[in-house]
Amino acid sequence: MAAPALPALLPYAMTAGIGLMYYRRIRRQFGRQPWQPRRTMVRIALLALVLASLVLAGIFVPGAALAVATALALGAALGMYGISQTRIELVDGQRSYLPNPWIGGALSLLLVGRLAWRLMHGGFVQAQPGGASPLTLAFAAALIGYYLTYSIALALRMRRLVPDSSIA
Repeated sequence: MAAPALPALLPYAMTAGIGLMYYRRIRRQFGRQPWQPRRTMVRIALLALVLASLVLAGIFVPGAALAVATALALGAALGMYGISQTRIELVDGQRSYLPNPWIGGALSLLLVGRLAWRLMHGGFVQAQPGGASPLTLAFAAALIGYYLTYSIALALRMRRLVPDSSIA
């Protein structure tokens, strides 16, 4: 009779999986990060797809269009500020970058806070009536706007970084 136990454990397994995903995301916000162009391009493509779905959700979820548009603009502005605070370095011929820890910390708190709120209100166990809320879509749009803008700007800045030939 292990089959009935599986649905009962599913919320905990999902929580652990999401927690691991958030841990990896938080870890990338602090300290020197190696530049991985393929990973960044895949991230940009996936974020663009998620952005398209958020725009559609903003259109079809009642009252969400303004929330999504405003949060997307705020996320993009924060992304531009974040890239201006990022140090781009060439260390031993390897491109790397050092993101601003304050912006990373704030975004990490936003992600963890949203996860905690969802756990406290049974968000992984029961579906919300009427679909996604405008607040949830706004959080998602702000994060997608930030990461998409930051990733694109980082890719452009990394391409301009050329090794200094005078150090040889």
